[in-house]
Formats: sequence, structure tokens, C-alpha cells
Amino acid sequence: MRPSRRVVVLDYGSGNLRSVVRATERAGASVVLTSDFQTALDADGLIVPGVGAYAACMEGLRAVKGERIIGRRLAGGRPVLGICVGMQILFARGVEHGVETDGCDEWPGTISRLEAPVVPHMGWNTVAVPSGTSLFAGIEDERFYFVHSYAARTRDLVTNDRTAEPLVTWAEHGGDRFVAAVENGPLSATQFHPEKSGDAGARLLRNWVQSL
Repeated sequence: MRPSRRVVVLDYGSGNLRSVVRATERAGASVVLTSDFQTALDADGLIVPGVGAYAACMEGLRAVKGERIIGRRLAGGRPVLGICVGMQILFARGVEHGVETDGCDEWPGTISRLEAPVVPHMGWNTVAVPSGTSLFAGIEDERFYFVHSYAARTRDLVTNDRTAEPLVTWAEHGGDRFVAAVENGPLSATQFHPEKSGDAGARLLRNWVQSL
């Protein structure tokens, strides 16, 4: 029997951590919630959650050297999964209320406010999944739970020498099309909350854990 994969949920002051831990445990992983640098580096998988303001999340991430943890893991081909603002901070920058904040710059592009009649985007939504996906295997036609006011829209997710060609999943809210998920070699991320997305979200987390 294959031993449980060891997953660290990175604790950098962002909320909703316990629900991510519980959902990942149900997906079959052995989970530790920590900000310890070496423990996060050594884990089979790292989850970077995030809720709230982009600038606050980046401040908390830098306080625990989270951007270095992410970069070092990816340089070694070690899997990372970003969730919600934990996905957004993987892009080059975020703009909120006129304030621009540098992100981790793993992908090009700017996180900006949704251009829709109703913001925030809150509730269940379908997604357009690319062929070749492993994250969405078996759940290509399911709905997922979103809570956000900002998103990425870039189509040009340039790859680099440590990651494979990106697979981008899209969603739409109020006529505004945005990035719902990215699979890019060892780096994956979702704008929606898999831990709040019922059976579909549980399957997605299980797909990720089983890939470790």
C-alpha cells in the first residue's frame, strides 16, 4: 500500500486554513499546517491558500519567506497548489484600489477587479476545461464555488525552463472571462475554492494529491 503523501498547508496569516487542511486530509494526504521553511520545502506537496487583499497576502507570504519556498520548490520540480488569492499572488502583480503590489511572478499578468455588474463573484459556476487536464480528470463538467472580486485575464502564460506548457481553465461572470485554474508542470492553482466545492472539489484535491 502506498504511504500517504505529505502535504504542507502554508500558514502565513491568511484565513480559511483549517477547512483546507481537513479537505486535503480527506483527499488522502497527511497534512501539516506550518510556516516552517524547511518543512514546507521537504513536503511532497505544498498548498498556498489565500483570502482577502492581495497586498496583505503578499506581506504575510514574505514574512515567512513564502515566495522563496515556492520558487525553490518549483526549481526542483516539487508540486505547489495555489487556492484563491493563493493563486493570484503567483502572478506578476496585483492592483487593488489603485495600489499595485508585486507578486511572486511565476506567471506574467496583473490581477485586477472583475468587470461585471455584480461584484464580488460569489457562488457556483461552471468552468471551461482544456484537453489534457489531470487536475479536472473526471470532473470536467462540474461546478465549483467562487468567492472573489479580482482575477487574472492574461492569455499569455509564458512557460519557463522548469515548467511544462500551461493548461488554462476559464470561467465567466457577468460577461467577464477570467482564469479559473492553471496547470503548469509542478505549479497548479485554482481561483475557486476546492475545499468549498463539494464532491467536485474533493475529487480535484484527490487528483492533485494522487499526482504527488
